[in-house]
Amino acid sequence: MATKYIFVTGGVVSSLGKGITAASLGRLLKNRGFNVTIQKFAPYINIDPGTMSPYQHGEVFVTDDGAETDLDLGHYERFIDINLSKRSNITAGKVYWSVINKERK
Repeated sequence: MATKYIFVTGGVVSSLGKGITAASLGRLLKNRGFNVTIQKFAPYINIDPGTMSPYQHGEVFVTDDGAETDLDLGHYERFIDINLSKRSNITAGKVYWSVINKERK
């Protein structure tokens, strides 16, 4: 079967339930026999949420490989019963950092 993608969007407004919705949908699909993984893209400029105020962003979730990620990754791991890594959480800041470093080479 070909790979299928589902995008859950909702802008930059926090606490709308996008993460819980994605995690719940992942659980439902997994229960129906699909192989499920998840990828989070956060539009903030920081490299990771560990440098942001918890009042501004909320708590962070630390993956098994030590990455400080968005709390949604914790929901994804628990709902879908998978282990995620730093590769599962991309921020605009990481993308910009990569582009700038490649430009400097």
